Amino acid sequence: MPLRIGELAPPAGARRRRRRVGRGLGSGRGTYSGRGVKGQKARSGKGPRPGFEGGQTPLGKRLPFQRGVRAYGSSHTGGRPRPGYVEVNVSRLARFGPGSEVTPEALRQAGLVRRPGPVKVLGPGKLAHPLTVRAHAFSASARAAIEAAGGRAEVIR
Repeated sequence: MPLRIGELAPPAGARRRRRRVGRGLGSGRGTYSGRGVKGQKARSGKGPRPGFEGGQTPLGKRLPFQRGVRAYGSSHTGGRPRPGYVEVNVSRLARFGPGSEVTPEALRQAGLVRRPGPVKVLGPGKLAHPLTVRAHAFSASARAAIEAAGGRAEVIR
């Protein structure tokens, strides 16, 4: 049987009737119609603007005024976010053979790095054989661990 446009309807319970306030005491929403008693928010019209605190100095004016662009910092001070490094521990580099060259591309192919972005090698773990590791950043302990195994840690841009 073909579907007719006049027979289209939402499933039962998907649409609710709007609440009609201010239609007598028997409705349960009579008298003040859910607006409380008097005051600016009980009157017709928009009400106070967003951020208005009743005449008290608003939060935006109580905070110190920030000027200029921060090199790095939180977004509310106008700074750009720090580069989000993808981190790899030294212990995970052991799967590469002795004397091999480890680059961000090699790490991605090995499945050690999944997210895009600059790669940072961190210190936990030890290396048993020398590797040439090229990454965007190294922690001090990672650099020490790579060099202790006879390898080289090279920073790329």
